[in-house]
Amino acid sequence: MLTFVGLGLYDERSITVEGREALESADRAFAEFYTSHLVGATVEDLEAYHDIDIEVRDRAGVEQEPEAILDAAEEEDVVFLTAGDTMISTTHVDLRLRAEARGIETHLVHGVTAQSAASGLTGLQNYRFGKAVTLPFPYVHGGDPVPKSVVDSLEANRERGLHTLVYLDIKVGWEGRRGVELDEDEYMTADYAAELFAEHWDPEALGVVVCRAGSPDPVVAADRLKDLAERDFGDPLHMLIIPGEVHHVEADALTALGGAPAEMFDFD
Repeated sequence: MLTFVGLGLYDERSITVEGREALESADRAFAEFYTSHLVGATVEDLEAYHDIDIEVRDRAGVEQEPEAILDAAEEEDVVFLTAGDTMISTTHVDLRLRAEARGIETHLVHGVTAQSAASGLTGLQNYRFGKAVTLPFPYVHGGDPVPKSVVDSLEANRERGLHTLVYLDIKVGWEGRRGVELDEDEYMTADYAAELFAEHWDPEALGVVVCRAGSPDPVVAADRLKDLAERDFGDPLHMLIIPGEVHHVEADALTALGGAPAEMFDFD
């Protein structure tokens, strides 16, 4: 059996009870942390807390060479761990389909997602979010600092009055430019993302920063993009939301919870 388990958002304790039970009964555990990362726990923390050895796979080891995971799952109870929820990345859907094709039973244990946490922390209503986007580091694609595809999706959402959740780029290990190994992991910060949008889209637009969701000290900050670009939001992970049409209850939440300037909302 192959059980996909989402670890939640922050540390070794963010997993659900069901997920912890799946780990307790597993014969082997694999994990990947290139799509997202638990900033509040190391792999060693996870191993100690859950009393199991964890075999970490890089992107190639999951997408191109998954045989070690699948071969083990044919004979044993195997858990595959990811940060957040387990099926947000198409990488994991592909792995599940490969397992099913080989007759391996699969099971999902969901975890808290960044998207649901962003809605909950900010007070922005979850059904008012449109298509999410990822803002990559400019050096990765070599094109416009804010790719046209990101702007197109953002503006399409805003035309419908919908909010846009912007996932900020993470580069882990070998996933540097053209496959060059990085000296250390890179996490795009919300102030840097706000600066890119302010310079290459709209400096006066409202932005909402969410930092360290799931941790004991999450941060929510709402302001004009140009002003968010001047602030330091501390340790990762960060997200940025570009709101669309803001309901008066959402405006109250952004003002009370994120310090948004009241003059940005006009309900007359």
